Amino acid sequence: MEFIDLKSQYQHGRAQIGERIRAVLDHGQYIMGPEVAELEARLADYTGARHCITVASGTEALVISLMALGIGPGDEVITTPFSFIATAEAIVLVGATPVFVDIDRATCNIAASLIEPAVTARTRAIMPVSLYGQPADMDEINAIARRHGLAVVEDAAQSFGATYRNRKSCNLSTIGCTSFFPSKPLGCYGDGGALFTSDDALAAAAREIRVHGQSRRYVHTRIGVGGRMDTLQCAIVLAKLEHFEWELAERAKVAARYNALLSGRLGLVGCNPNRSSVYAQFTVMLEERERIQAALQAAGIPTAVHYPVPIHVQPAYAHLADADSCPVALEMAKMVMSLPFGPYMPAADTDSVAATLLAAAGVALPDTASCA
Repeated sequence: MEFIDLKSQYQHGRAQIGERIRAVLDHGQYIMGPEVAELEARLADYTGARHCITVASGTEALVISLMALGIGPGDEVITTPFSFIATAEAIVLVGATPVFVDIDRATCNIAASLIEPAVTARTRAIMPVSLYGQPADMDEINAIARRHGLAVVEDAAQSFGATYRNRKSCNLSTIGCTSFFPSKPLGCYGDGGALFTSDDALAAAAREIRVHGQSRRYVHTRIGVGGRMDTLQCAIVLAKLEHFEWELAERAKVAARYNALLSGRLGLVGCNPNRSSVYAQFTVMLEERERIQAALQAAGIPTAVHYPVPIHVQPAYAHLADADSCPVALEMAKMVMSLPFGPYMPAADTDSVAATLLAAAGVALPDTASCA
């Protein structure tokens, strides 16, 4: 059993992927080829944002977004300590300071109620993370931002395709950023990412920044980076996009089956009303994680922990916050465990994982027939 079955996904879309790759090899425009503009138009239309700018990675999307906003030394960005390191890394790379706010125990997303007390005269932006595929409390976060004149950058690396009050993730705030890392709900076969905005000026700045600050060839109007997404990777995402809605429906079915088998028996990361999750991971909460994880490993079932060490206690970031300033993040880091998951996961495998997990946890098995 694989944690994420990318091989079956490839076989499902093999013909379209091959056609797209051959088209790029035939025209030979490997950088900023026609597939780049095509993908940007398709993704902007999908999210409802006015602009999509593809970039080299999800991390690059965050960095370019902050640069486009003019955020730098002396500025603060409020964010969560419970995320992949890139969230805080992007803030530090532009010279700003991440300010960590604790998380909601039920969803592991940033606790919106704790954000406003963290706002200072130096705060320039809020960067919520749509963790595990579910958007944070974006209406509350946007309201705080409006009251204080702040930008909101949604780190949607795990949530492309999710919705919040019938609006698509990546089109919920000033700027939304996503990743096309291979294991993401919509992934390429290398690194890639995109940022989304309906602000024309921010979009223009981001486009210049991703090509070394160029407004036109060899005219550099701002500091930039080499942040373009390769044409081949854009072609692969275009091919995968043809099956994306079907995959989201299948992801929802697998999640529903896990929920039926595990809900009320183990702690689960919850999905709040008025939003949907694309389940970048299906995550449970366990009191004896290491022992249970070892039992699953012995049974040939892979698992992962997202994330075992909160950012605010990582060696490179520990000087920015007190270790005990985010107690829920510390607690969840000891409990969360992600299970094998994906749109190509057979129901029998889902049942097997759930049964092995419940047995290891010493919890009675449900009647699986009711989940068929």
